[in-house]
Formats: sequence, structure tokens, C-alpha cells
Amino acid sequence: MATFKEFRNNVKPNWCPGCGDFSIQAAIQRGAANVGLEPTNLAVISGIGCSGRISGYINAYGLHGIHGRALPIAQGVKLANRDLTVIASGGDGDGFAIGMGHTIHAIRRNINITYIVMDNQIYGLTKGQTSPRSGEGFKTKSTPEGSIESTLSPLEIALASGATFVAQSFSSDIKQLTSLIEQGIQHEGFSLINVFSPCVTFNKVNTYDWFKENIVNLDTIPDYDASNRTLAMTKLMETGSMITGLIYQNKQRKSYEDLVHGFKKEPLAHQSLALPEEEFDNLVAEFR
Repeated sequence: MATFKEFRNNVKPNWCPGCGDFSIQAAIQRGAANVGLEPTNLAVISGIGCSGRISGYINAYGLHGIHGRALPIAQGVKLANRDLTVIASGGDGDGFAIGMGHTIHAIRRNINITYIVMDNQIYGLTKGQTSPRSGEGFKTKSTPEGSIESTLSPLEIALASGATFVAQSFSSDIKQLTSLIEQGIQHEGFSLINVFSPCVTFNKVNTYDWFKENIVNLDTIPDYDASNRTLAMTKLMETGSMITGLIYQNKQRKSYEDLVHGFKKEPLAHQSLALPEEEFDNLVAEFR
């Protein structure tokens, strides 16, 4: 069984010192090791942005996709090789702006992959513009007088879209984050894990101290029932989505792969693509 160190490679991350993404990378590596994966069992698919670089920093199969398109690629990888554990990753701009359509449809399909969003409420790579997750009144180069748009609540959207696993964590709480990633990997279906990951360079509002003062940890709430979808939605609305922990999980709904008629357990990547002569002749006959 692989250790945490075996999911490391020799590529040094070029994130800013203090960036929350360092902790998220470590949590993915620890979580993968803790559930018994080998580097050859894991594929990390990322989009564009600071967070998109993560696929090159983990010793596993990796693909750095284009902006907002990590999820279509990740779903294709999983459907082609069901033996792989697939993690998609990106920032809030990547997943909740240009990629929001893909996010919603991936959620409702319930393909067995894990999506980890590094949520810093700003566009970091392009030098600090307002994102869909920025708060009202948030001042940046793109909104110098303050944003007049309401803040997107992706976890409420996820629940409304039929999500079967919804969680949220904070990059400073690596113990909780690692545990949630392990649970997400082991969940049979689509797992969404949103992670508050402060941008220390461009976001001077949503800082580490700000999150520590505003986060409500579900682990401290007695008798919280993560299988209750109504309760999950209520708690998100009550707290302005500032809760961390396992928010909702539905273990009853089958994954997309298990619902596709005739979809073989053997990965497509290992199947012969040769068409039997009789089947070929039957297909040709349909066009005569």
C-alpha cells in the first residue's frame, strides 16, 4: 500500500507562500494513501487557474485541462476506466463561473468521481478580479466601486441539482479536510467538496482570521443528520453557507455507471475494440 510520500513528485508548487492550496494538495495525497490507493490507481484532472496546477504536483495520472472543463474530462476518464479513482479539481472561478453548467450536470449525473473546489472568492491567477463567490460590495480591479451582484451559493445549487455527497472544509483544518476527501473517494457517486482556500495575495477580506471567526463546524453541532436533505439546505441558508463538515450524503441513489444498461464492469480501456465480423455485417446491412 502506497504511503503519503509516494504521492509526491519532484515538481515544486509555485503557489504564493501561505496559499491554502498547499494544504489541499497534502490532504489529497494523505487521503489517497489512507484509503489504500496506489499512484497508478489515481487520476487528477484540473482546470485553469492557480488551483489548476495541482494535477502536476501529485504523483498520479494527471491532466491540466482548459478553463471550466475539468469535469467533462474527468467524467470521460472515469467512464473509460472504471478502475481508476478520479479526482477533478479547480477554483471557484473555474467551477462556478465558466464551468458552472458542467458542474450542475456532473452533479445530477452522479458519476463516481470526486470534485474538489479551491474556493478563495477571487480570480487569483489573473491578478485579482471579482468571482461569482465574492461578496456584495467586494472591491477589486473589475469592481472598483464594489460588486453589486449577489454571492453564488454553490452548495445550495448542488443540493437542488440532486447531489448525493456535499461537503465543505477549510484549508487550515487538514484533519477534517483529509477525512472528507477519504469519504468522498469512497462514496459511490459524485462527491462535491468545496474548500475555503484563502488567497493571501489578492483577497484581503476573506483571510484566514476571517474564516476562523465566521465558520460553523458541523462536527460541533449535536445530532446533525447528514442524510437529511432538508436539514442540510436549511443549515446552509441559516449560516450563509459558512459551515464545514459533511453536509449531505445520500447512500441510496445508484451511480451513473451502475444505471447504464449493458455498461461492463471491465474498463473500456481494457476491452478489445475489434468488432466481430457478424456484428459488422449486421450493421452494414442496416444501410443497404
